[in-house]
Amino acid sequence: MNQIKELKQDIKELYSMKKYPKELYSIGNPSLLKKTKISIVGTRRPMSYTKNMTHLLSSKLAKSGVCIVSGGAMGVDAIAHRASINYSTIMVSASGLDIKVPAINKDLITQIEQNGLVMGEYREGFSATRYSFVVRNEIVVALGDILIITEADLKSGSLRSAEFARKMGKEIFVLPHRVGESEGTNALLKENLAKPIYNVDEFVSKFGQVEKIEDDFLEYCKTFPKYDDAILEYGNRVLDYELEGKIAVENNIVKII
Repeated sequence: MNQIKELKQDIKELYSMKKYPKELYSIGNPSLLKKTKISIVGTRRPMSYTKNMTHLLSSKLAKSGVCIVSGGAMGVDAIAHRASINYSTIMVSASGLDIKVPAINKDLITQIEQNGLVMGEYREGFSATRYSFVVRNEIVVALGDILIITEADLKSGSLRSAEFARKMGKEIFVLPHRVGESEGTNALLKENLAKPIYNVDEFVSKFGQVEKIEDDFLEYCKTFPKYDDAILEYGNRVLDYELEGKIAVENNIVKII
């Protein structure tokens, strides 16, 4: 079981905050803080398009060596963490690290503790408040080299995150949405406060380092494994590759496309 530790290292990214945290605590792997990091946030109730694109974007960035930072909330945050958990992800908590918030993401947070890093500035026993969520959002934005908002309403915490990013001088990127959808991100585009991501691979190539390595999962798929066996063996990579169109599942058998 991973233990809560005081995070004593100097995190230069957090000096862009209005006030550097007095204390920081962590569970997991603090060396992830040294990697190239990108913050991804958005609505708690994403539409199907946003779910798929957030997963695809987070997965490809993580595979290319980028650490995904988010706040562990329902919706976009959780999707971003799940897509990158087999590679590298950092979750910033709004409560003491002994309290997993939201409770619905308890298993996900436990996975991040084991495979990534959970951090925050609150002592054990502290229950999240409206203000601590705001501070959590500021830390999430500060840690990333840039901020990506994949979907947001006009009055949302994600737009507050956009304000933090502007004050810190960080670029903001958003997914393009149709008129009447994701009005918060569309407003950022209209006001030239954000840039759209039209091509995921082109975007990822700007921040990650894509290496040509032998793909053990695709080699495994050449044996036509059962879907359940593939999930047990490779976990989230099965969903990643299916969403990316590299494999298909037919009659419970995994096949390379």
